[in-house]
Amino acid sequence: MTPKLTPSLLLNAYANGHFPMADENGDLWWLCPDPRAIFELNDFHIPRTLRQLYKKKPFDLTIDRAFREVITACGDRVEGTWISQEIHDAFVELHDMGFAHSIEAWQGEKLVGGLYGLAIGSAFCGESMFNRQPNASKIALVYLVERLRACNFTLLDTQFTTEHLDQFKPKQIPRKEYLKRLNHALAATRSLQK
Repeated sequence: MTPKLTPSLLLNAYANGHFPMADENGDLWWLCPDPRAIFELNDFHIPRTLRQLYKKKPFDLTIDRAFREVITACGDRVEGTWISQEIHDAFVELHDMGFAHSIEAWQGEKLVGGLYGLAIGSAFCGESMFNRQPNASKIALVYLVERLRACNFTLLDTQFTTEHLDQFKPKQIPRKEYLKRLNHALAATRSLQK
């Protein structure tokens, strides 16, 4: 029998390089990919057209204003999502404890995109993103990177490369190197809330 997915179990897993994904039956699988995809915070590539769009401030961007809505939207965006109810509920608890965070993109009072992840030490483990307007999640990611830099985070874990993220040129590193960088990041505490 799989133990209940508690905040302490999740924090311990992430601190050791593992993260959960659920299958279509809701069964949890623990992953620690090799290689691991990360973004280099000091060398984050923003495509030229997206950089120009970002400067125009097409969305109002916030942190932790609508965590529950963001994680729910991430889970609803595809059929057969890996974000089971158990993962959803555990991350809401982690958010209430100050570990899980969301970036929101708004048009007026309408939530049109965003992302969420887990902050441990000076590492941010990105989990999922969603769009209701073109480029909203990408703009949220650029904002996240700016915020992580400003708050002296050292690691942005994106787990895998995807077609959606490829334009930002994630770097794939061996698991051994990832775990070394993660351990270094765990030695310093950072906060997204300046």
